[in-house]
Amino acid sequence: MNFFSRRNQILLKELVKTDFKLRYQGSLIGYLWSILKPVMLFVIMYLVFVRFLRFGSAVPHFAVALLLALTLWNFFAETTNMGMLSVVSRGDLLRKISFSKPIIIFSVVANALINLLISLVVVVIFSFLNGIHMSWNVIFVLPLLVELVLFATGIAFILATIFVKFRDLGPIWEVGMQAGLYGTPIIYPIIQVSQTHPTIAKILMLNPMAQIVQDMRYILTFSNNTNPTLWQMTDKPYLIIIPYLIPFIIFGIGLWIFTKNSSKFAEII
Repeated sequence: MNFFSRRNQILLKELVKTDFKLRYQGSLIGYLWSILKPVMLFVIMYLVFVRFLRFGSAVPHFAVALLLALTLWNFFAETTNMGMLSVVSRGDLLRKISFSKPIIIFSVVANALINLLISLVVVVIFSFLNGIHMSWNVIFVLPLLVELVLFATGIAFILATIFVKFRDLGPIWEVGMQAGLYGTPIIYPIIQVSQTHPTIAKILMLNPMAQIVQDMRYILTFSNNTNPTLWQMTDKPYLIIIPYLIPFIIFGIGLWIFTKNSSKFAEII
């Protein structure tokens, strides 16, 4: 079925609108939670890791870098977690009508992307309040956002496909996300690792999420010496290109796996 058909586009639009409305239904402040939730998480992380444990004390504007990284990670976490559950939760829809199944995942991604864009506005405001002056380099945020969306969507496709048959994937992925949070330079600067274990730092930076976070931090804060990117940490082109290629590969593999198995979803659920 053609994904770009008008029927599929209308369905995608309705799924996004419905999910976004239901997310905050019954709450007192409604959509404001999309701003307050990441800000509250940032305050906790800031007090514990920056003010108390003194992580990133040598990195200029590390508070901004922390807020930015948490915003990007929250998008990744929301897309993969909700994407994993999305097919099972749409079982009734799958059995009732015929449509392009990837729409289910794309609706999750679209909702997460709305929250990400709202949160990025908060990051920009916080950056200005901290005396950060942005230049034309900020346009390079756009390809990094595309990379982030492709990576998260590809993993969501894979998780959703596996979760249809193996529900034990839920707690396994929860543990994996916790490990990923600490394995990605979010609450700590990568220079804290590279100063004592330069090889481990380079290995960590092969993770696309680490690469995206560091590149975004470089663009926003310009702290290249204290908050380096992978291409500043090594001069080997084959290493530098790895994290940039992985999101495209993961997206392609994920979409193929999902599409190949989608015809059986309604029978299994």
